[in-house]
Amino acid sequence: MDFRNFTHTTLRIIPTLLYMQHGVQKLFGWLGGFGPNGGTAPLFSLFGLAGIIETFGGLLLLLGLFTRPVGALLFCEMMVAYGKAHAPQGFWPILNHGELPLTFGFIFLFFAAHGAGPVSLDARLFGGGRSRDSLRP
Repeated sequence: MDFRNFTHTTLRIIPTLLYMQHGVQKLFGWLGGFGPNGGTAPLFSLFGLAGIIETFGGLLLLLGLFTRPVGALLFCEMMVAYGKAHAPQGFWPILNHGELPLTFGFIFLFFAAHGAGPVSLDARLFGGGRSRDSLRP
């Protein structure tokens, strides 16, 4: 694996592991849980839906499976989170605490546009190596 593929794969895996932590907090109450009492989010709520998307969408992205549509879904979820929870608190992301959803969102947009790369289940199942998902110039 060359450095370009290594960095593509690392950019997919590491932020996705960080992102999934938010999902397991909401769904399962792990890692300190959700909300002030550290519980779980109601399953049939926006936070419950977010927990499902973050946990299971994150798992698909981590594996590099159905990366383009999952990346688009995760991007949309982060933009909704930013718009509903952060933007109303002020314009600047540093002040409204929206840096994390914006950063995650644009990482996911990258994968929606470029795919998972050659080290992924997408490459293994739907065409390996240097496919249209690779980062060739």
